[in-house]
Amino acid sequence: MQLSKPRADSTDGIVIASTSAAESVQAARDIAAAITRDLRVKHGLGPEALAGLVCFVCAAYDAAAFAAEIHRLMPTTPIYGCTTAGELSLEGWAENSVVALGFLRKDFTLVAHLMEGMSQFSVEAGCESVSEARAALMAHDVGADIEQCFGILLIDGLCRREEAVISALYTALDDLPVVGGSAGDSLNFNKTWMIRNGEVFRDAALLLLFHTALPFRLFKCDYFEPTTQKMVVTDADTELRIVRELNAEPAAAEYAHNVGLIESTLDAASFASHPVLVGVGGQYYARSIQKVNADGSLSFYCAIDEGLVLTVAKLLDPYESTLATFDRLEAELGAVSLYIGFDCVLRRLAAERQQISQKLSELYRRRRVVGFNTYGEQYRSMHVNQTFTGIALGRRPIDEAKQP
Repeated sequence: MQLSKPRADSTDGIVIASTSAAESVQAARDIAAAITRDLRVKHGLGPEALAGLVCFVCAAYDAAAFAAEIHRLMPTTPIYGCTTAGELSLEGWAENSVVALGFLRKDFTLVAHLMEGMSQFSVEAGCESVSEARAALMAHDVGADIEQCFGILLIDGLCRREEAVISALYTALDDLPVVGGSAGDSLNFNKTWMIRNGEVFRDAALLLLFHTALPFRLFKCDYFEPTTQKMVVTDADTELRIVRELNAEPAAAEYAHNVGLIESTLDAASFASHPVLVGVGGQYYARSIQKVNADGSLSFYCAIDEGLVLTVAKLLDPYESTLATFDRLEAELGAVSLYIGFDCVLRRLAAERQQISQKLSELYRRRRVVGFNTYGEQYRSMHVNQTFTGIALGRRPIDEAKQP
């Protein structure tokens, strides 16, 4: 869906804005104006009332120009974000756009931590720096209950280090839960960007730690189940996430044979519609394929290793699975004001192939989902693929909402 004009909206604790301006600087101006206007008209506040602004920026924009301009326009507001493989706006699935979320100080404390050099990431060093970020959050809200805290991880979707990073986070953060997404570049697989204030960073990650009194739930949604068909990784480059052989046969040819496709027709939509799974602790998680290489090998979005058993998946109804997730969360929270979502780009491609993308986009619009399409998703201690993860935010208690 293409957004037609800038718009803004508010929910408990968050101001949301979006635009599909023709170029980067105008997009930054649209977002800054929409956020500022909504704050003043609906809340009687200025930009200084925001604990932070998080922007999900289409890769077609110049991320550096966007970051510099929005920082110039909102110098008192901490600004974070990343590039995407598509956006989730209040109007549903979007593209060539920016979606921004402004978190109000009265409802959220936000501490951000930038990690650079992801391709050379050290778990030991990562644990130390993340522990400092956690301590800063708890020091800001003395006596804060860890159950009222959550993290969002935005990470370079091409660094191939998500598993190591999420492992370090869970060691350092103790019981503080994390969800998030791997930044994209509209399926170009060239470079992705992190945004912090007026600067952009490659090969980097942003950890955003929040404390809030608002009710919330982390969630994970997928729509597949395992079949009896298995493939064993018999030759792989684990560092580059490349599988050269499956069942001792050329990887692309063997994959195509097992899922009932012709090797020459394999593309991103094929992989989206025919995922492979890995079993961990009785649960199955997608290990999605990124592309076929010239030598017939397969590049993956997730970590891969020789001896790993891949299970061919059977897809369930994506609409019904997603609807059931929303219904469950709303039964638990009573009411959900907003879903902050990290939705794998392969889910979107699969929906387009099945000709249900408009139906799913409308479901996201009705349930107020904002976020972006990713190159991978984080959910607690796992880096996953072809999954929809995020945070469901409940409404402010009635007695608090009535206070001036």
